[in-house]
Amino acid sequence: MDVLYTAEAVSTGQGRLGHVTAGTYLDLDVAPPKELGGSGAGTNPEQLFAAGYAACFHSALHSVARARKVTIEDSSVGGRVHIGPNGQGGYQLAVLLEVVLPGIEHDLAQQLADEAHQVCPYSNATRGNIEVTVTVSED
Repeated sequence: MDVLYTAEAVSTGQGRLGHVTAGTYLDLDVAPPKELGGSGAGTNPEQLFAAGYAACFHSALHSVARARKVTIEDSSVGGRVHIGPNGQGGYQLAVLLEVVLPGIEHDLAQQLADEAHQVCPYSNATRGNIEVTVTVSED
């Protein structure tokens, strides 16, 4: 792979109960959510993954739209990352991405989202590994 950029992060403490840093702008306490028996007094890996995937997918969506000469405004991508048991003593993730493209006809919006799903690095990394559902709405 021809590397264009490398992100680095460090986790200290006890993983899900500790601290993460990455560069100048990311400096966060990490704590398990209440649903997983924690205090919820910090972010967690699932929130970070949801934010990263949503932002990356949103960027891919804009790139695909530009290539097709489609102007999208006031768009958003919401990311939900679910965690649950995998039935083998471990855990698994599932992702729901909600693409909102106001003013774009639904079929075109779906085409843009489908194309973005093919080029987004997060989508390519997760394809075949976890369930990812992409939904499209106008508001």
